[in-house]
Amino acid sequence: MRFLLDDEQRAFAHSLDALLTSADTPSVVRSWGAGDHTTGRALWSRIADAGVFALAVPEEYEGVGPRPVELAVAFVELGRHAVPGPLAETVAAAALLTEPGVAKRFLPGLASGEVIATVALPGGGPYVLDGDAASLLLRVDGDGDSDSDSDELRLAPGHGRVRTSIDPARRLTRPDAGGELLATGPHVTEAAAHALTWARLATAAQALGVGLTLLDRTVVYVRQRTQFGVPIGSFQAVKHRLADAKIALEFARPLLFGAAISMAPADVAAAKVAACEAAYATARTALQLHGAIGYTAEYDLSLWLTKARALRTAWGTPGECRALVISER
Repeated sequence: MRFLLDDEQRAFAHSLDALLTSADTPSVVRSWGAGDHTTGRALWSRIADAGVFALAVPEEYEGVGPRPVELAVAFVELGRHAVPGPLAETVAAAALLTEPGVAKRFLPGLASGEVIATVALPGGGPYVLDGDAASLLLRVDGDGDSDSDSDELRLAPGHGRVRTSIDPARRLTRPDAGGELLATGPHVTEAAAHALTWARLATAAQALGVGLTLLDRTVVYVRQRTQFGVPIGSFQAVKHRLADAKIALEFARPLLFGAAISMAPADVAAAKVAACEAAYATARTALQLHGAIGYTAEYDLSLWLTKARALRTAWGTPGECRALVISER
């Protein structure tokens, strides 16, 4: 089966690419990592105006979704441009807010971009992404067991100090205990599992976009850098490394869009493994072929290198995702 985007989906991707190209995202990423969210919030509003977050919000709450395929298209472009912020987490929050009263309270703000959300789900570790920038911190308390009836969805009252991440633009905080109880019961457990699937889909799409940019930038670089009087891109070993990266990324693409069609947890987990591992392998190739300059934080390539490494384990390590795929087969 071939997963090809239609004309409308391709036009959507091109419009996002144009928007983000004009936004000078490297400077936005560096400001965000330094704790200055001004330009990041402005970019967030522009992305929301393009309809990205509305894709995860049902129509009855001022969204246009859920439309996972179009959301995957959008998140590939967000990854291409290394857009900072709790992007996958905001999508997960939209999937988590299923109670009618709670949904009506928060989802319109998520769709419009007025609300930036981050979430803590069972098994996801003690930290949330960009809690210092988010205006909505959601926390699910419980063990995530499908047989449990005690899981609780709470509005976290705040967060602790910011902790560093391998990606400086991914700022980690620990949500405070307590907070307003929004919902409780088995449906919270089901919603948390659904939110995790959406978060993994968005993360996989981001990772694919990150890998594509790393490959594109490396191809340009090896055509310019010379050794022994010729571009290093003419060396057979370099061509093989780049071909391997290209093949891995292209193999991940149909898995991503196939998973977006089915939204089966195992399919999404498989797509996340394929996309994140392809992006990580491409990052290693990009770093090696750039040489010493690739290690410098001042060089823009580093913004994608660190993101590829961070996304690899975000919302499920490769081992965890593979285990889910095996268990469902």
